[in-house]
Amino acid sequence: MRIAMLSPIAWRTPPRSYGPWERVVSLLTEGLVSKGIEVTLFATGDSLTGARLDYVCPYPYEENPHIDAKVWEALHIAHLFEQADQFDLIHNHYDFLPLVFSRLVSTPIVTTIHGFSSSKILPVYREYQDRSHYVSISDADRDPDLRYLATVYHGIALDEFTFRETPGDYLLYFGRIHPDKGTREAIDIARLSGHRLLMAGIIQDKEYFNSQIAPFIDNHQVIYLGSVGPAQRNELLGHALALLHPIHFKEPFGLSVIEAMACGTPVVAFKKGSMPEVIIDQQTGFLVDNVEEACQSITHLTEIDRRQCRQWVAQRFSVERMVADYLQVYQSILRTGAVASLPINN
Repeated sequence: MRIAMLSPIAWRTPPRSYGPWERVVSLLTEGLVSKGIEVTLFATGDSLTGARLDYVCPYPYEENPHIDAKVWEALHIAHLFEQADQFDLIHNHYDFLPLVFSRLVSTPIVTTIHGFSSSKILPVYREYQDRSHYVSISDADRDPDLRYLATVYHGIALDEFTFRETPGDYLLYFGRIHPDKGTREAIDIARLSGHRLLMAGIIQDKEYFNSQIAPFIDNHQVIYLGSVGPAQRNELLGHALALLHPIHFKEPFGLSVIEAMACGTPVVAFKKGSMPEVIIDQQTGFLVDNVEEACQSITHLTEIDRRQCRQWVAQRFSVERMVADYLQVYQSILRTGAVASLPINN
């Protein structure tokens, strides 16, 4: 089986800090390689992989202001499709753009839909669903107009996350600084519940940060740490009383949620999108509707068995399970070629 793995080029694969899609692609690629699958990773030239690396874009465009994202996206995608006949299957993690090339090649394509940035991109997915097999990353993120082959939840490498039975004394916000992610609400929850809040993540909306977040950063009760790498991520997640995840959109998945639980840290999340699929309410965290309910749940954190949080992730969100599910997807496509639902047990 020869797999062409198409990764985004916004960040390195795997990312140095932020880059959730690239992180998933890396974990999947290395997991497949460990099983003896022949994988060619199409990513940035500075990417790290045990697979064969092929690239045209030397560095991530988010890290290089001299790179025009649209130009290098076009070159990157075309570079793979121009050699499509060398592979048994193409696995697309680059959203909708590669789909417009799909009728120019005969190689089967599977597209993991990592979420819809806007309803405006749906016409492309509808138009080309006869040429690509779609995989959703949660049942909540499925569009009723599209056909899906399977839902495959993201997996993480458990050995990258240290289980900690005894937490520290702070709450944690871990994600991009943006209204959708509820950064301001996390501050409100921490202040109203009387806890310190540590925040980590890239600033995606500078105006929002300057007006709604920066005024509360005092480096005492509210501390902003910037974007952090894997080692600091492990420390921050593991020592937190809870991860606050007060999202304002239907989040397709939420890697930080399972990463926190892998450390034994429960999650307090607004009940939107995939959160009911990822969190067991009152067992691995709390699903709430507003800031007031979140504050109430903080008083019940000691009732959560941190060991059960870890066990839940090991059972349902391991990289081994993700790799096995995708291998089942690949084999079904290569065996039948049919665009139909697979009975994958998540």
